[in-house]
Amino acid sequence: MKKLLIGVAAAAIGFAGTAEAHFQLLYTPNVMLDKAQEIQLKLMFGHPMENGHAMDMGQPEAFDVYFKGKKTDLLPTLKPITWKGAHNEAKAFETSYSIKRNGDYIFALTPAPYYEESEDIYIQQITKAYVNKAMPTTWNEPLGLPAEIVPLNKPYQNFVGGTFSGQVLSDGKPAAGVECEIEYINPAIDLEANAFAKEADGPVPDSAIVAITDPNGVFTFGIPRAGKWGFACLGAGPDTEHEGKELSQDAVLWIDVTEFK
Repeated sequence: MKKLLIGVAAAAIGFAGTAEAHFQLLYTPNVMLDKAQEIQLKLMFGHPMENGHAMDMGQPEAFDVYFKGKKTDLLPTLKPITWKGAHNEAKAFETSYSIKRNGDYIFALTPAPYYEESEDIYIQQITKAYVNKAMPTTWNEPLGLPAEIVPLNKPYQNFVGGTFSGQVLSDGKPAAGVECEIEYINPAIDLEANAFAKEADGPVPDSAIVAITDPNGVFTFGIPRAGKWGFACLGAGPDTEHEGKELSQDAVLWIDVTEFK
């Protein structure tokens, strides 16, 4: 979970390390809405591409939704749940939110730092996900989070065979030379059962898919298949220590990809 010790490469795409990447999920199934409705949101921590083990979430530090510059605190609405992974169960959270007006809704989660015993470090993945109703508004504006990925393409409207670019910010400034791990949600999700399917739906690469940010903090990824894709830019945030141990404060963004038909 550490940055690669290599030079800055503009939009470099490759494979490095292991495919067993940690990802904070902030999931809702439908991200482009044409009418007002209440959506379900599931918050879980795990390994979505290889359908690996799920990990316990602590009480999040913050969970907000941003709409046309206004921030609403959703932390009091979170309910603890048990998430069923393919191999185990873990502590997770859920809530619902009523989408009414037209525009972009940006959900931002700051989870509690997670202690990864195998690496003897803490991991905190500050995560963003988007829902749009009818018209685009503020999808490409930063929220001012300690670590975040600002999308340079609409995060809810991407197509197989196209590319997605994002700019990684650390305390609002472009973060160069940051390793971004890339995954998609492989197993089907059962919202009612709070569970991943037992079997993965698609291929798993032999090692992690990685992009490195250029001097302006920008990475670009060519999208090979439809689904929910996540980007975890490791150690992008300013905080590097928690409870006397190393902290990897990561920026995570989820996007939606469909076939162009």
